[in-house]
Amino acid sequence: MAENMSLAIDPRSGFCRSNSTFYSKRKPIPLPKNDSLDVTTFISARAHHGKVAFIDAATGRHLTFSELWRAVDSVATCLSDMGIRKGHVVLLLSPNSIFFPIVCLSVMSLGAIITTTNPLNTANEIGKQVADSKPVLAFTIPQLLPKLAGSTIPIVLLEDHVSSQAGEAKIVTTLHQMMKREPSGSRVRDRVNQDDTATLLYSSGTTGASKGVVSSHRNLIAMVQTVINRFSIEVGEKFICTVPMFHIYGLVAFATGLLASGSTVIVLSKFEMHDMLSTIEKYRATYLPLVPPILVAMVNAADQIRKKYDLSSLHSALSGGAPLSKEVIEGFLEKYPKVKILQGYGLTESTGIGASTDSLEESRKYGTAGMLSPSMEAKVVDPDSGKALNVNQTGELWLRGPSVMKGYFSNPEATTSTLDSDGWLRTGDLCYIEEDGFIFIVDRLKELIKYKGYQVPPAELEALLLSHPEILDAAVIPFPDREVGQFPMAYVVRKPGSNLSETGVMDFVGRQVAPYKRIRKVAFVASIPKNPSGKILRKDLIKLATSKL
Repeated sequence: MAENMSLAIDPRSGFCRSNSTFYSKRKPIPLPKNDSLDVTTFISARAHHGKVAFIDAATGRHLTFSELWRAVDSVATCLSDMGIRKGHVVLLLSPNSIFFPIVCLSVMSLGAIITTTNPLNTANEIGKQVADSKPVLAFTIPQLLPKLAGSTIPIVLLEDHVSSQAGEAKIVTTLHQMMKREPSGSRVRDRVNQDDTATLLYSSGTTGASKGVVSSHRNLIAMVQTVINRFSIEVGEKFICTVPMFHIYGLVAFATGLLASGSTVIVLSKFEMHDMLSTIEKYRATYLPLVPPILVAMVNAADQIRKKYDLSSLHSALSGGAPLSKEVIEGFLEKYPKVKILQGYGLTESTGIGASTDSLEESRKYGTAGMLSPSMEAKVVDPDSGKALNVNQTGELWLRGPSVMKGYFSNPEATTSTLDSDGWLRTGDLCYIEEDGFIFIVDRLKELIKYKGYQVPPAELEALLLSHPEILDAAVIPFPDREVGQFPMAYVVRKPGSNLSETGVMDFVGRQVAPYKRIRKVAFVASIPKNPSGKILRKDLIKLATSKL
């Protein structure tokens, strides 16, 4: 059978006519056979000769690999003493820091589940996630305590000084106290299997309400193997961590994946262009992972940047979150000829893995998301007929592979509508795969607005607008923007007699959502175009909005 299969697969495109499936052209990744294995043990057991694991860009404080693993052991011992067991959920609410991975790795080593959230989210948004995931413990920093006000979860502070912000919060200890603990070999350890849940990251699904994506230890191990094999990283490589660790891209690259390779991660607590550039210069960084808007900004300000900063150590920029245009890639290569651009495509639901370009030559296929990652299979499915399509035909991208999630947390309907019984993940992205096996994403079926790589579900903002006493109807669409990718624009139908202004609408929403979800443009209309079943015809509104550009 295997021989017939390999004959039926077109070596150029990876397409197999007999089952209409595209197979990855990359070498398959080896996965550990041992079933009782957690991702923390898997990473810490990998041999490498790296010395420094993490550096805090602002303070210069660093953690060597041996300090990191000792800290993970100590924190896991304390968590075990606190009664944290397999299956318990632990919340981590923090900006990027060198302590972020310690918390993730120690929680997962016990078979407990880490759930992260965006520090920019409002107390209300975080409250919804807490109500859904029911964490038994939270880690946060003093400044973010007010966002957990009203919850009764015991809290561990990531910093030593408890400020006046503590209020009613139930603070049980600090991470530094936990790290001082002598690790105990005899602690209670539940047997962790690769199929057990490791992370619960929240992603905006098709319908707007944020859903918990359940990823197993096997999903994360497959992701780590893919990351390491993709770059064949030499010891001594230094990565700048610019993207949020609470997001799948940051968690994949910085809190887990790269650790296994022995490279050094330099952590910026928040993104600021000057900090990023001076950090590259100061630490002689070699890899720069980023999102397209940062890349665009680096092209636009290239002359000032090159006068001011020495970026000669940099050899690769890794871009994810949205495809790069031909103009951006060529502009970047012209201004920074020594730096190659690599792109990646993945979803929270696929543990950040899906497709990538692994060389400059591959990246020159302009606009591509890359070729399928190792061990990944794809189908391109006609959204109307459900028929699997051929090379160069456009349909919805379906993915299947070892990094595809187990499902959505306690949400069987959402799981069934996204994952089919054969394990195919419907990505909600429209694409075609061309004759050389490169994937081109054309559009989103799922209508999410991508603001600087953050996902903003229009339905959530529409529901909020409809709660305004002077608004009769509303629709929210993505408005293209060179700086941020897209921002939310609202079409609003006022109630008769209302004089509601554009600023009035923006302020009303701005008070209730995280900054990246704010509406930044408003147009007043007589009615919102809808189809017979009442679904907003967003495509028509997008055309209307962009026809004036």
